[in-house]
Amino acid sequence: MGKLFGTDGIRGVANRDLTPELAFRIGRIAAWKLGGEAESPLFVIGRDTRLSGPMLEGSLTAGITSAGGNVSLLGVVSTPAVAYLTRELGAAAGVVISASHNPIEDNGLKIFDGHGFKLPDALEEEIEAIYFRESDDLPRPEGTSLGQAGTDTGALERYIHHLKSSTVPLNGLKVVIDCAHGAVCRTAGHLLQSLGASVTALHDEPNGSLINVKCGATDTADLERAVIEHGAALGLAFDGDADRLIAVDEKGRVVDGDAVMAICAVDMAGKDQLNKKTIVATVMSNGGLDILAEKHGIKVLRTIVGDRYVLEKMIEGGYNLGGEQSGHIIFSDHATTGDGLLTALQLLRVVKQEGRPLSEMASALERLPQVLVNQKVGNKEGWAENTKIRAAIEKVEQELGKHGRVLVRPSGTEPKIRVMLEAPLPEDKLEAYARSLAELIAVEQA
Repeated sequence: MGKLFGTDGIRGVANRDLTPELAFRIGRIAAWKLGGEAESPLFVIGRDTRLSGPMLEGSLTAGITSAGGNVSLLGVVSTPAVAYLTRELGAAAGVVISASHNPIEDNGLKIFDGHGFKLPDALEEEIEAIYFRESDDLPRPEGTSLGQAGTDTGALERYIHHLKSSTVPLNGLKVVIDCAHGAVCRTAGHLLQSLGASVTALHDEPNGSLINVKCGATDTADLERAVIEHGAALGLAFDGDADRLIAVDEKGRVVDGDAVMAICAVDMAGKDQLNKKTIVATVMSNGGLDILAEKHGIKVLRTIVGDRYVLEKMIEGGYNLGGEQSGHIIFSDHATTGDGLLTALQLLRVVKQEGRPLSEMASALERLPQVLVNQKVGNKEGWAENTKIRAAIEKVEQELGKHGRVLVRPSGTEPKIRVMLEAPLPEDKLEAYARSLAELIAVEQA
């Protein structure tokens, strides 16, 4: 059997890997599998600005309605908005058509259950099993039993109201935002201005041919320059579907997810709002996060990479803050998934209340040198059983010493292996070790 779901839904090149036919079939299966006993279950669909979005939206809608489900089309909205509105509207499930930070030719399907949570692995496997069956024996209602689809133009305001309730007035703050030509182009600036902030917006025209191209959370160069040029207090960069945030301080320096999480964790712990004085991070988060957390009596738990796994650990332990270095931050008191706009508001709240520069707060996180090399490979599976690769990793671990670590993992969305090294050593030395490992893996996994 093939594999549909990665670490964050179904992704691939639109119209080649992720075809209209695939979207139609997934829509039918989702309507049947997630609709439960409801006579006309409601499904919420949102998308980012990619050119393939309307095509896949039409196919997905046709699939759902052909199985008797009703569809509420939200149009261009963020991933976390769909997660929130799925729950708020009492829908059976929600689907986001987006490939997040991936290149413009890619697209994806992210599915949320009726509570706004990403589907567990077991349920995704069930959907895959049905998809790969030879015959489509799912129900095909007729006449008045067919599902209906309509556009909901007012639902987004409910999400915006929810976000506003999580923060404080931002009068006097000068902010630069980078919308990555994506899902929050029509939302982010208006939201911040309505809270009193002075906003300069970059890449804020919805454009599916430019989404994530040299802009947004994956490329902050324009934002760094603009923050300094406009004398702003900070900059905020979103990715295409706005489920992540990368900040820039007033000096034009990047403040990544680890630093944002550290700032918010210290603030919440000081107000006795951090559940069990614990945060959940992934194996990719810098070891400096553990050092800073210990100073404030905060415990750091780690999971494998993927915000879904962070959330699972948070739910399991009753924790209310977790996230990834890449900028997926989950404030579970307010959301069921990473939310770039919510994270921005929480960070702005701390900056406003503390009255201190973001650079000063971010500098409290003293990082261990860390490098990451992304290596394209022919086969990203099975490398861990390769004795030559394992021996090379063990040798590098010995070289790094007791405070160093090596992390090798396959990308969940691309044909790549990611090699991360961290240790109190010069970065050029770490880079050499990492590239040596990556090149060996590429040869062995050709």
